[in-house]
Amino acid sequence: MANLRRINQEDLRNHNLSVTLDTLLRAQKPMSRADLAKETGLTKATLSLLASMLIESGVVQEGEPVVSTTYGRPSTPLEIRGGSIAGIGLQINTDGYGCLALDLNGDTLGREWVSEDMTGTDPYEIFAKLDAMTFPLESRLKRRGCKVVGAGFALPGIVTDDMWADAARNLGWENVNLTRFNVVRRLDVVAGNEAKMAAIAQIPGYATERAPFLNVVDRTDSFIYLSTDIGMGSHGFAGEIGHLSVAMDGPLCSCGRHGCLEAFAGRRALVGAAGIAEDGDATSSEAIDMFLQRWRAGDSDVAKVVDQAADALVSAIASAVNLVDVDTVLLGGLWTHFGDELATVLEGRLRSEILGYPNVKIRVFVPPVALHPSLYGAAEMGLRRFIENPLGYMGEK
Repeated sequence: MANLRRINQEDLRNHNLSVTLDTLLRAQKPMSRADLAKETGLTKATLSLLASMLIESGVVQEGEPVVSTTYGRPSTPLEIRGGSIAGIGLQINTDGYGCLALDLNGDTLGREWVSEDMTGTDPYEIFAKLDAMTFPLESRLKRRGCKVVGAGFALPGIVTDDMWADAARNLGWENVNLTRFNVVRRLDVVAGNEAKMAAIAQIPGYATERAPFLNVVDRTDSFIYLSTDIGMGSHGFAGEIGHLSVAMDGPLCSCGRHGCLEAFAGRRALVGAAGIAEDGDATSSEAIDMFLQRWRAGDSDVAKVVDQAADALVSAIASAVNLVDVDTVLLGGLWTHFGDELATVLEGRLRSEILGYPNVKIRVFVPPVALHPSLYGAAEMGLRRFIENPLGYMGEK
């Protein structure tokens, strides 16, 4: 009975630590022990004990006391302390591969990226390169006394819960057992679709201290994230919006269907339709830069391609919004280069497509985290392991 009681007490303490950390991360302003006790429903005595544990473990620190202008004694806010906890993000995409280390306070502690056409590559060769890239980053973190608590891996395809890449057709990979690779085993990686990881990167306070610029959506909001890239995905409901057909007689998509959104608005489709490059060459950074340069210069052929893709986006977004009743859309991938102007245009076109308008208004934004967001989201997936099980990494359990 004594052992059972001890286990229950540890589980409860672990849960309370997790709740406290979660509350600190999503807070929009500094919080004192009293603020945290009020927000979490924990007693002041319990919160004081939890705060002491987090401070002693180097996870949080006390900030400068804040003096109330009206009454009471100064309160001391608790702050996430940088340099002690990190998550690692890994990504293999159609245009390259890389790794990133992210601190619990949101600082980037290290980042590497290699731009390369990944179509038809050998997964064993690519994972070996990713392993060689990541190991020095891990070593640097260890020397600095920073503990790696978890890692996420973003892949442009379907990844199962038991770590199989069932379909990453734009890489030419199918039925790849991810646990065969050393870097995956060493970091005990959690893998997922790249669009899902990119969507996670947009959620303020998901696994890092909330930054003011990450306020386009709130943590409890439902939203759709469109990577508008090769191998599109979504966040907020099950399914691949990129493979929603917007024209039954449209071009053939890599998934085998005709008229998918990806075949109109994906990166490779846009570059190819503009006559700049084809197949694997269409994913190169040089081809993308040329496409954007010609668009900015007012090239009529590129403008026509962009307008056609925008129509396809409107059709797909409207179908998704009407199906799941979500009123916020974030545009990622190549479309982030078109800025807020495109978002405004899409909002205007969507009005006549949305059921319940004007009572239901759709919002379209370019996401706050736009440069390799899947890497950041993957690193946050790693950090969530610590947030959900603090004692497991603080040497207490």
